[in-house]
Amino acid sequence: MSAQTAIWQGNYDKLFIGGRWVPPATDRTFEVISPATEELLARVPEAVEADVDVAVTAAREAFDNGPWPRLALDERIAVLRTLSAELAAHETDAARLVSAEMGCPITLSTKMQAIGPRLLLDAFLDLAPTYPWRDTRRSITGQALVTREPVGVVAAVVPWNAPLLITMIKLAPALLAGCTMVLKPTPETPLDSYLLAHLLERSGLPEGVVNIVPAQREVSEYLVRHSGVDKVSFTGSTAAGRRIGALCGQDLRRCTLELGGKSAAVLLDDADLDAAVAAIRAVSLRNSGQVCSNKTRIVVARSRRDELHDRLIDLITSMPVGDPFDPATEIGPMASRNHRTRVEGYIADGKSSGASILVGGGGRPHERGWYVAPTIFADVDPNAKIAQEEIFGPVLTVHTFDTEAEAIEIANNSSYGLNGSVFAADPEHALSVARHIRTGTVEVNGNPVGFAAPIGGFKSSGIGREAGLEGFDAYIEIKSFGLPAATYAALA
Repeated sequence: MSAQTAIWQGNYDKLFIGGRWVPPATDRTFEVISPATEELLARVPEAVEADVDVAVTAAREAFDNGPWPRLALDERIAVLRTLSAELAAHETDAARLVSAEMGCPITLSTKMQAIGPRLLLDAFLDLAPTYPWRDTRRSITGQALVTREPVGVVAAVVPWNAPLLITMIKLAPALLAGCTMVLKPTPETPLDSYLLAHLLERSGLPEGVVNIVPAQREVSEYLVRHSGVDKVSFTGSTAAGRRIGALCGQDLRRCTLELGGKSAAVLLDDADLDAAVAAIRAVSLRNSGQVCSNKTRIVVARSRRDELHDRLIDLITSMPVGDPFDPATEIGPMASRNHRTRVEGYIADGKSSGASILVGGGGRPHERGWYVAPTIFADVDPNAKIAQEEIFGPVLTVHTFDTEAEAIEIANNSSYGLNGSVFAADPEHALSVARHIRTGTVEVNGNPVGFAAPIGGFKSSGIGREAGLEGFDAYIEIKSFGLPAATYAALA
């Protein structure tokens, strides 16, 4: 490994379970391969069912008999404030690990994969004291104490595209609520979870509160079905989410599912195209297209079609494709060889469907590494495969409309409902159009909602919400106590 790509080294031969680094049950391992160089980065244990049993038992013991759920909220906050400080001190390590293991360009990785998780944790730490953990209620039929108590042992299954960020959107509210956790990273990106375990150790987290088991799909299903698990939180594809939802449904196990997207950016006829295209750079091609909330369908007024096309061509030609460790790189490789093949298949399908290629569409930018040429298709039928299915790569489709009603119809013509944008000269006008778009988030003129607001999907984009005050809801059970009038009065 070159000095340029040298990454933090952890206990990659062990698993973090019960607050200790323990030998795995078998000698099976994953090879973590650099998507940029196709070289071996590390080998880590492949957790099997026996490892999951030990991890769930540790989490169960920590929840049922350990101190964590019994600490005051302020005490849990104090431990996680220490974790925040550790994350701040290891931002460079985190950014380089994620860039190495999945190819995120380092400039973005520093913001999204390293600073982002800490800012997300800090947002939850600031929100936690304002969450209604308990309140009193009175009516003519009785008086009650209503509490929100930790749901129990959480199985958190995270994807490869933003592994540490998505871990934190689950770990922070779950731990603040008093839950314990078994974290299941993907085989492609387990290394950042080793860094997280190291930082959790340094933060003084009690034994068994967080346990980490990188595993394949079959073992992940075993975790999801495990009788010791009270709650499953999953982020990933809609197909996998349907499977997890079905498994949880059999046991009436609580689950939160944050799934795929095929989001639209609607550019109304008076939109500032320069500003809109600048936003598209960030919100449509972020992480080399490998973000579920990316706006990959561009819906533009027919009168502005040609202007937009010119700007999009200029946009793609201005975005360097290359080494994820080069600060100038904006498009890195796909995270795996199989995923590159999948993305290339969609590009081939788009070419055969009759859509016109505005830019890209063929060839690989580099001989080595799992790169795909950024591609934009124009004049695409809204019902075409490339406009309906989540590609998860640097591939955009452009659609035109004549009326705002048609623009809304195109934006809503999707089985997904995760995200979207509306651009207009008047933000109030954009907001009025955004109200008609059936997605969990809509960004007006590219403005993000921030970590204090909930995110999640309509339709096939998931069940439940994450982030914001609502992010705590996924990790609590509501309990009501009927009280005598005098007891109620003392608590009210």
